[in-house]
Amino acid sequence: MYIIKNALKCIGRSKGRNILIGIIALVIAVSACIGLSIRQAAESAKNSTLEEMTVTATISFDRQSMMQDMRQPSAASDGQPDETQDRSFDREQFRDMMNGDTSLTLEEYQTYASAKSVQDFYYTLTAYFDGSDNLEPVSTESESEDESEPSAGAPGGGMNFGRDKGNRMGNMVTGDFTLIGYSGDNAMTAFQSGTTTISDGAVFSEGTTERQCLISEELAAYNDLAVGDTITLANPESETETYSLTVSGIYQNTEANDLSVSMFGVGQDPANRIYLSAAALQGILDASSSVSETVTDETTGRETETAVGSSLSATYVFADADDYHRFEEEVRTLGLDDSYTVFSADLTAFENSLTPLNTLSTMAGWFLLVILLIGAVILIVLNIFNIRERKYEIGVLTAMGMKKGKVALQFLTEILVVTMAAILVGAGIGAVSAVPVTNALLENQVESQQSTQLQMENNFGRGGNFKGGMQAAEPNGQNDVPGDITDGGGRGGFAAFGQNMSNYITEVNSAMNLTVLLQLLGIGLLLTLAAGAVSVLFVMRYDPLKILANRD
Repeated sequence: MYIIKNALKCIGRSKGRNILIGIIALVIAVSACIGLSIRQAAESAKNSTLEEMTVTATISFDRQSMMQDMRQPSAASDGQPDETQDRSFDREQFRDMMNGDTSLTLEEYQTYASAKSVQDFYYTLTAYFDGSDNLEPVSTESESEDESEPSAGAPGGGMNFGRDKGNRMGNMVTGDFTLIGYSGDNAMTAFQSGTTTISDGAVFSEGTTERQCLISEELAAYNDLAVGDTITLANPESETETYSLTVSGIYQNTEANDLSVSMFGVGQDPANRIYLSAAALQGILDASSSVSETVTDETTGRETETAVGSSLSATYVFADADDYHRFEEEVRTLGLDDSYTVFSADLTAFENSLTPLNTLSTMAGWFLLVILLIGAVILIVLNIFNIRERKYEIGVLTAMGMKKGKVALQFLTEILVVTMAAILVGAGIGAVSAVPVTNALLENQVESQQSTQLQMENNFGRGGNFKGGMQAAEPNGQNDVPGDITDGGGRGGFAAFGQNMSNYITEVNSAMNLTVLLQLLGIGLLLTLAAGAVSVLFVMRYDPLKILANRD
């Protein structure tokens, strides 16, 4: 107790020196608090969002890995790669493999959906059809224009990318209309998110096999259609093969449609999408297969079936990211081949949204390290001068019989009290300023990131051509980033087909918490111990008799 009382008295006697130490400790505390808060905000944003967000994933054929495997030499007799073999890419083998059936069946998708980590499962079927006499696709092209001619101004004479009417895309021949069949209401994510709504009529019954459909307001106005009317669609490879659908509802898409019909083909225009039940679309596909014929191309000799082709897209829903990672292991146990990969666009988009915040967190970490090093050096130097100025006091105390350890403990107590008081005041100041400072720095970081990305797109001549990119072309909705953070904009620019400018996190609502406070107190304790260690070294090496004898 005597040591504490004496330390407090010494603090009061040396106000100027201790105020200087307190100011330095205060600056260190405020700076450290802001740096720690930024790092804590980044970690909290990531953890809280991952806990709250619903993660979706798909399974797709890993073509890139397959191509890399095709370049690897096979093993020689000793089990080592035979370096003498040709590593050139075998195009014919690649074509044969890709022409085979690399897509999973619905039964296989459903098998993987039985994994314990899966919370929900849905799928969509996509097929292409042509219109008939009573149904024309929404188009800005002249009726007299030859559909076989490429659009003007496109690369190689056109920008239809092989997707215009009559072109083959995989096992499908594209047509005027895209039919999307949903397995259930949970698959209709655009309706759930509100980007697509029913303006007239009603959605078809979930899982129904009746040929009821939804058409867009644009398509309904273009063809003077109403709820209850019947539309007729034709097989693109067999115009005499037709199917009738009843319009049960008309939908409105609130997303901006910047896609050019002449660019992607009328079948890819969102206005020409027709929605129906997956069971109803499967019934049409089965009917088409039952009347399919084999056609031989006179030029290439290639044989194709006239049955309407389709593509199947399955989506798995998980409660959190941990379940998604468990799913990657479970599907391998359930028999998924290594040729397929599990991918989550939600997690990828989320990681991209954290880029500015993670960058700021890294910078804050280095800033914190520099501040601590400089602060520690300054405190040590000040403490050295303090000890040298008080040599006589040390000599008197030790000559009176006080052990050197207790004398060193007194000096350590003095700097501990001053430093911790400054740390607590600095923590209060940092708690108030952490959020606005973090958001200001984060805003600058986001602007810098977006500017760099936009400059890169401008260098390629893509910047600002199409806002939103291919966002409107996706039938499924987007997952918002929940949590104690704000998801900022950044969708400007036509970065690449199917890609958008990243949606960065631009604001945090909380940064200071108990963890930061404890870390701050720990830093104060370390600084005190570092500076106090000097006191111990100097006190232990002083000889009280020499100090008293050499006093000037």
